[in-house]
Amino acid sequence: MAKLLYSATMSLDGFIAAPGGDMSWLTEHLAAPDPAAEGLVDRIGAILAGNGTYGGGDPNEGTDKEGAFGGRYDGPMVVLTHRPPAEPVPGVVFAGDLRTAVAEARAAAGDRYVNVLGANVARQCVEAGILDEVLVFIAPVLLGDGVRLFDSPGGTRVRLEPLKDESAHWYRVVYP
Repeated sequence: MAKLLYSATMSLDGFIAAPGGDMSWLTEHLAAPDPAAEGLVDRIGAILAGNGTYGGGDPNEGTDKEGAFGGRYDGPMVVLTHRPPAEPVPGVVFAGDLRTAVAEARAAAGDRYVNVLGANVARQCVEAGILDEVLVFIAPVLLGDGVRLFDSPGGTRVRLEPLKDESAHWYRVVYP
């Protein structure tokens, strides 16, 4: 069964998006090749994203690298939302609850990863006890404000176990 992997590039002070979900800060940090990021795309069978991430900014907008993973990902996407569009979108499934969204994404991913995009969906997966791994790329910048990698006020501590020794930080989620 497909594992759920939350991957994100984060500023050194813990933000994955600037205020308002602005992703333009990331553009300059995506220029250099990163072997860990490059190898990940081929291991992803489906993307699970929230509506904010799906409809949000793209640091490569308007370029030939627009889209998930610099435009290199071309596969199934499941969007968790209570506000699906009126018209179908090719290659995108819209689901109104987490259980359905995860089931759809896992079925589409086969034995590859379901890549979770968006802090809110990742938090919901952790709270449901279904997130398997976390992969964090750290950009050398301090944003000062924005969307945190993980934010769960009043939530419980989540233990992570290191998985790989790479340029990124990759962990297994350990549930009690």
